This record gives sequence, structure tokens and C-alpha cells, in this order.
Amino acid sequence: MIEIAPSILSADFARLGEDIAKVERGGARMLHVDVMDGHFVPNITLGPPVVKSLRKVTRMQLDVHLMISDADRYAGAFIDNGADLVSVHQEACPHLDRTLNMIRGAGAQAGVVINPSTPVATLVDVLDVADFVLIMSVNPGFGGQKFIPRALDKVRALAAMRRERGLDFKIEIDGGVTLENMPAIIRAGCDWLVAGATVFGCEDPAARVAEMRRIAEEVQTVRV
Repeated sequence: MIEIAPSILSADFARLGEDIAKVERGGARMLHVDVMDGHFVPNITLGPPVVKSLRKVTRMQLDVHLMISDADRYAGAFIDNGADLVSVHQEACPHLDRTLNMIRGAGAQAGVVINPSTPVATLVDVLDVADFVLIMSVNPGFGGQKFIPRALDKVRALAAMRRERGLDFKIEIDGGVTLENMPAIIRAGCDWLVAGATVFGCEDPAARVAEMRRIAEEVQTVRV
């Protein structure tokens, strides 16, 4: 089943609890949480205490994306405070296999992320360890960017590797997802779609999530 994961990076932090409740009413079952350190990416966002607060107000899975230089040091704190899924960047983890196994050992699903300039081939030796792979379809650090079309080639390549090797990791995409491009994204092989401005930038986030879920179901029906 396709999951829509609203990204709180585009939410109103003054009314974060209300915005989260809206997307949950719309049928979202995952909430994407971007963590930035101002070093690996040129922005700073939030830390474990915010994840702890999010855990108190929602039953959705918390999908925590660590855009930070030292994931080994901080991943455990996010898991302890309620993260269900934790993804780390291939570019930032010199011992990626160990990091992914550490996340899984701490009780969360482990994901690996690659930037637009990073080839899928860099992941061949960890695909049997990762629970999911996140393809960045924008350069990380800021919300509201335009989708990079070649990200779809990476999704297709990953989907082919998954079939050929008999693996079951999920494929996630983050950046510039819209109502218009999501059918192509799903047909390429994506399972989870992160959406920030498309959801929280409209007047009715609940209705927008419901609409995206409807589109996903229609595309899946045609694909099958």
C-alpha cells in the first residue's frame, strides 16, 4: 500500500499539534520529521525533545530523517523519544552497515538516504540491511523545492534491484512531490511519498492527504 507521509518541515510550528491532527484525519499513517544540524545541510531544525512531544499527540508512525553529520551519536536519542523509523545519509555515515544495524537493534526501522548526486550503486551492499531507502528528489536542506526528474531513474533502478534480489525494502521519495507528479512516482516503484508544501501549503491539509491517497489507489489499481 502506498503511504503519504506529510512533512512537518512545511507545517505551522505555532500550531503543530493542530496541523498534525488534520493530516491524521485525512488518513495519513506516517509523519515525516526532518532533522537538520546546520553542518551536513545548510539549515537547523529540531531535536529529540520535539520528537518526544510529537509522540504524545499522534499515533502515526514517526519517520525521522537525520540530515546530520553524526547519526551514530544521536539516532538512539530519537528512537528513545518515539521515532519508529530512522533514516541516515549514505554520504554522512562512514560505517553505514554498522549504523543501520544499530538503528534496528535499538528497535526502529532503519533507512538509508541518498542525495540527488549520489548513485544508487553505492547502496548495493546494504540493501539487505535497510528496511527502506529514501531517494532525495531535491537537494536537502530546505522545503518547497522543485522536483528533480532524474530521481525517477533511481527509483526504477532500486525497484529492479529489489525484484532481482528478492528483497522487501520500501522505497521512499522526498522533495517536490505534487498531485501532478505523484502518479509517475508511484509507477516508477515508490511505496512512500513525503509531501510537505503540497499538504501543509493548502487550506485543507486533511482533504489534501485524502486526495493524495485517492490518487495513489487509482494509480495502483491501473498498475495492477
